[in-house]
Amino acid sequence: GSIIPSVYYNFFPAEGKDTITGMLNSSWGQMVLLGILVCVVGIIICGRAGTLKERDLTANKQIENENKEYRFGLGILVAIVSGVLSACFNFGIEAGKSMADIANAAWQAQHPGQGNFLYSNNVTYIVILWGGLSTNFIWCMILNARNKTFSNYTDGKTPLLKNYIFSALAGTTWFLQFFFYGMGESKLGNGASSWILHMASIILIANLWGLVLKEWKGVSKKAVGTLVAGILTIVLSVLLVGYGNSLK
Repeated sequence: GSIIPSVYYNFFPAEGKDTITGMLNSSWGQMVLLGILVCVVGIIICGRAGTLKERDLTANKQIENENKEYRFGLGILVAIVSGVLSACFNFGIEAGKSMADIANAAWQAQHPGQGNFLYSNNVTYIVILWGGLSTNFIWCMILNARNKTFSNYTDGKTPLLKNYIFSALAGTTWFLQFFFYGMGESKLGNGASSWILHMASIILIANLWGLVLKEWKGVSKKAVGTLVAGILTIVLSVLLVGYGNSLK
């Protein structure tokens, strides 16, 4: 998600767009690419920590007792596929940049001398998120039909109000990541630095929450130490990308 747009613009140049060649031949680009590489290393270290955690929990029989459906290999496969496909969101933002530019130009015409429109990317999200809504809605309907669970939406025996409130809260919280990303991207530009900072922050915060919520309880010090090393590596990558972007 961070590199491919730059590679694309290397073959199909566009005004104001960073190319991978330009990044390789500039100090700021080299620093950003180094930050991306360090981030990948941090993710690998965190993945190693997850493997150690799985091994420890299996040895302690904790997995078998708490979760009969636990399948680490399948989980890793789904996580990798999901991670690769998540990059398509950034491709959507890049493809819809002309829409955001029009919104930005309209705002600047009404607010001269005040910089870029902070919420210009929200226009693009309307189109991008229709894809996510469509696939999720269709799949949920298929599952409802297969499991005969349509009645759950109106089942008075369940805490319907709480369920709907927390579902709405989860959806709103999920969207806010892109809402704030769009604000930051309007300042940084949708180059490699913006997306890698976004992804690194997600991984960083998710792992920190795992420690806070004691998901790593009962595992060896080696596993926890490996996770901490991965977290620190990702923090370093964020600093490198931020520094590289400041040189631009």
